[in-house]
Amino acid sequence: MTQRRPAVALLAAFALGAFCVLGFAPFDAYLAAYFPAYFAVWPAPTLALGGLFLLWRGAATMRQALLLGLAWGAGCFLFGVSWVYVSLSQFGGMAPPAAAAATLLFCLYLALFPALAAGLFQRWRGNSLRDALLFAGLWTLTEWLRGSLFTGFPWLAIGYSQSPPSPLAGWASVLGVYGVGFIVALAGALLAAGWRRPAAWAAILLLLGAGGLLRRMDWTQPVGAPITVSLLQGNVPQSLKWDPKRLPLSVDTYLRLASEHPATLTVLPETALPLYFNEVPRDVLRGLTRHGDALFGVAVATTDGGYTNGAVTLTPDLVAKAYAKRHLVPFGEYPPPGFAWFFRFAHIPMSNFTAGPPRQEALAVAGQRIAPNICYEDLFGEELLGALPTATLLVNLSNTAWFGDSLAQPQHLQIAQLRAIETGRVMLRATNTGMTAMVAANGVIAAALPPFVTAALVVQAQGRSGLTPYARWGNLLALLLAVGACMTALRRRRN
Repeated sequence: MTQRRPAVALLAAFALGAFCVLGFAPFDAYLAAYFPAYFAVWPAPTLALGGLFLLWRGAATMRQALLLGLAWGAGCFLFGVSWVYVSLSQFGGMAPPAAAAATLLFCLYLALFPALAAGLFQRWRGNSLRDALLFAGLWTLTEWLRGSLFTGFPWLAIGYSQSPPSPLAGWASVLGVYGVGFIVALAGALLAAGWRRPAAWAAILLLLGAGGLLRRMDWTQPVGAPITVSLLQGNVPQSLKWDPKRLPLSVDTYLRLASEHPATLTVLPETALPLYFNEVPRDVLRGLTRHGDALFGVAVATTDGGYTNGAVTLTPDLVAKAYAKRHLVPFGEYPPPGFAWFFRFAHIPMSNFTAGPPRQEALAVAGQRIAPNICYEDLFGEELLGALPTATLLVNLSNTAWFGDSLAQPQHLQIAQLRAIETGRVMLRATNTGMTAMVAANGVIAAALPPFVTAALVVQAQGRSGLTPYARWGNLLALLLAVGACMTALRRRRN
C-alpha cells in the first residue's frame, strides 16, 4: 500500500529504530526487576523490523525508501550509541558542540547501511511473502557490510539483541550473530506480511523451536580441570588514570585486590597499569603473581620505537608472553589516513598504537590455553576464530571507563554473550569500571560485578575443546544464507 503521508512514515521509521534499542541490554534487566514474569525485551527488534518491512513495502519511490531506511537507522543509532558523545566530550577533551556534531555525523553514517538495504528492497521487491526473504537477506548483507567497511563497526547488530533467554540465541552457534540477525529480520517480515496466514506462523514457530533445540546442543566438551580465576575491577576514573600522581594509587589498588583474592590466574583489565611493560617495577610484577599466574593489559614497546596495546601473561618466575591487539579503534587508538587533524580537537592518551599480527597463538597459562582479546576486538567474532581450536578459554580485557555510566558497558557484555555461544567457550571479562563478568559457554552470564565498584570477581572457569559450526565456517554460512534468500526472492519474482 502506497504511503500518502511521507512525513508521518518517516517519523514512524525513526520511532521504530529507537524502539528497537529496547531489545538490547540493559533494558532486559530493567524490565526483569519490575516485571519478572510478564515481559521480555528480545521480541522488540523483531517487531521493529516488522514495522520497517511494512514501511518499505509502502514506499512509492526510491527516494522515499532511502529516507525511511535513513530515518530508522538514525533512531536506532542516536539512541543506541549515544555513549560516543560521552567518550568524546567527557574523556576525549572535545568541546561539547564538536562532540555532538561528531556523534551526529557518525550515527548518520551508520544509518546509511539500512538506507542502502531499503533502496535495494524498493528496487527489487515484488508483492508476496517472498519479499520477506529479500528483506532478511538484504538486511543481513548490509549489516555485515557495516561490520566490515573501513575496519567495521558492528555494534548494535540485530543478532546481539537475542542473547539468552531468547530462544533464537541457539542459532548463533551455527550462523553467528549475522545469521541470528537474518532470523530476526525474517521473523519480523513474516509476522508483518503474513500474520493472517498459517504458513507464516508455522515458519516463525519453526525458527523459534529450532533455536531452542540448538541452545541445548553441546558442540564443545570440557577439557582439563576448572581453574580459579580472579577478575580485578580497579574502578580507576578515566580522568585520573593517566595522571602520574595517581599511578601509585592505581598500582596499590591492583596489588591489594590480587593479594586479597588469590587465584590460579589473576586477570587485570586493559592498560590496567598506565606504563610500558618494561617500566613496571619487578616488585609489582611479583606482587601480581604471588599466588599464581597473571594476565594483564599494558602497553608493550616494539623494537621500532612504537608500542602495542598488549595483554601479557606472567608466571611467578616472571616469564612473560604477550598478545598484541590486532583490531585497533580508529581515532581512539590510531589516526586513520588523512585524519591527523582530529587530535587537535581531542586529547586521547596513547592514541597511536601499532597493530599486532592478524594470527597469534593462544597463550599457555595456568594449565589452559587462553585467547585474549582487548576491548572492542570482541565485536568481530570471526577474527577470534584463528585461536581455535587450540584455545580453551576466551578472555576480554577492557577499559570501558571511556564511556562513563552509559549504555556501552551492558551492551558490551551482551556482545560477549554471543561470542561465547559462537565459539562454545567461556568468556572471562576483566574491566576497569564494568562489566566484569564470566559468561558461560551457552551465553548465560554466570557471575558479574556491579559497575563502578572496586572489587574482584573470583570464579571457577572450565576450559573447553572442540568446534561449533560457526567456529568452523565463520560468517560464510550466514552470508550464503542471505545471498540465497535474495536470489530465491528475485528468481521467483522473475518467474
